[in-house]
Amino acid sequence: MSDQKKEIFDSVAQRLKIEGFNVITRDESRPWGGFFVIDEEQAQQFANVYFDKINVEDLKVSGKLSPKILIVAPNTRLSWQYHHRRAEIWRVVNGTVGVITSDTDEQGPVQQLVPGQTIELKQGERHRLIGLSDWGIVSEIWQHTDTNQPSDEDDIVRVQDDFGR
Repeated sequence: MSDQKKEIFDSVAQRLKIEGFNVITRDESRPWGGFFVIDEEQAQQFANVYFDKINVEDLKVSGKLSPKILIVAPNTRLSWQYHHRRAEIWRVVNGTVGVITSDTDEQGPVQQLVPGQTIELKQGERHRLIGLSDWGIVSEIWQHTDTNQPSDEDDIVRVQDDFGR
């Protein structure tokens, strides 16, 4: 792992600790960067800090919410993907990132999002997060759409992936 990547992750970990969040998982192993999973019991606190105090009750589709912080490296792309059991809402915390969305497998144009901008992704909507010239930090809330089978990391349908996954 590069020193820069470690510094970014350590900085985000320190910020989350100061904000009082309980980190369930810290994953630095992704080829595009990685993520932090936050305790689901802290969804409202997470929304207060990272989504302008939006009421989590307004975000719920069918039950629980799962907060995360995504860290995407410069000049990398997450897979072109969609999910069967979740919608997502993203808000850029730091850096400028690219996002592609589509209702079909055809990728559309890249939208640039800057800190403070939010995007909502519907269940089944194709999407891709892209690191541009600097490290991007994005807060994310999974909006589970199946109460009996909440989404997880296996609920990813990859249409295209730069890393052969």
